[in-house]
Amino acid sequence: MVRVLGLDIGGANLKLTVMECIGGTISYVEVFTEYFPIWRRGRENLPMAIKNLVEKSGFKNPDLAAVTMTAELSDVYFSKTEGVHHIVESTRLALQNVKLRFLNIHGELLSPEDAKSNPLDVAAANWYASGWLASKLSKDCLLVDTGSTSTSLVPVLNGKVAAKGFNDLEKLMKGELVYTGALRTNVAAIVSHIPIRGILTPVSSEFFAQSGDVHIILGHISPEEYTVDAPDGRGTSKVEAAARLARVVCADLDILTMEEINSIASYVYEAQLRQIVEALERLFKGLNVDLRDKPAYTAGIGGEFLAREALTLFGFRNIKPISHFVGLKAAKALPSYALALMAVEFLEGREPKNWMLS
Repeated sequence: MVRVLGLDIGGANLKLTVMECIGGTISYVEVFTEYFPIWRRGRENLPMAIKNLVEKSGFKNPDLAAVTMTAELSDVYFSKTEGVHHIVESTRLALQNVKLRFLNIHGELLSPEDAKSNPLDVAAANWYASGWLASKLSKDCLLVDTGSTSTSLVPVLNGKVAAKGFNDLEKLMKGELVYTGALRTNVAAIVSHIPIRGILTPVSSEFFAQSGDVHIILGHISPEEYTVDAPDGRGTSKVEAAARLARVVCADLDILTMEEINSIASYVYEAQLRQIVEALERLFKGLNVDLRDKPAYTAGIGGEFLAREALTLFGFRNIKPISHFVGLKAAKALPSYALALMAVEFLEGREPKNWMLS
């Protein structure tokens, strides 16, 4: 029997997959997510947050915990190196007596010491886990994972992860990363102007509303799926989201009608789709191969209403939610789930027979 953890330590969320495998067959798997905005809760509280999440899972004495991270980009750290070092040590503190391995950008699972010696290879490597899992589904494909904050685009060619960017900067440059997500993206980072009553109107640069407000108004997510803090600290109802969105153009619900608010939300949504399409265009210029006749897999909380729609606009026709293969909860925490599966293979030397639902 093998028991493993797959842990994805983000700047806003901690995602954990626990997996048990007996005789080459997965006997138990569960996914847990905890909202932990590290810039607000404090880096010093990260070890306890990890410890509490693992305890919440009820999964005791794992044989291995495989870890990836993106929290090192947070401005609570002066540099990525400082962030990686702190996250590695925080994980050690939280999971004492558990064997730890940290994913790098080459798909290797490194010891804590090797991770600290090669911090920039470990920083923001979660995309590799997702791409690795997609490569099990098709030897040539594209994975688009739209989370709460950003969208990762991971090409797979000849059964191998074929990303050309190996850090966030390179990924932004190559179209493999776009900072637009389903919940946390500042509306002012999506649009600079919004048409109001026939006039293209500049927006305020204040953090008045975020993408989650847009998607609440349009019905893409439920209030329960709005799992992050609202910019004004209020609730997640449609009216509260509408008030926030009105404020982006320095208005309120006494000035703008709900019909006008819905039009604003639709305009911002279309701009988000264009951001992802522009990343796809940039990515394909560097790929030298057209994958539009190959499968595209969508993941993340925005997988259906952002990733799928952008892929359709770009010309993909064979688009499949990765939830069809791993379940909805795993699809919303894909790097964590993929890491758990990778950890099982690392220990057993073989792929579990039943990891795929269909």
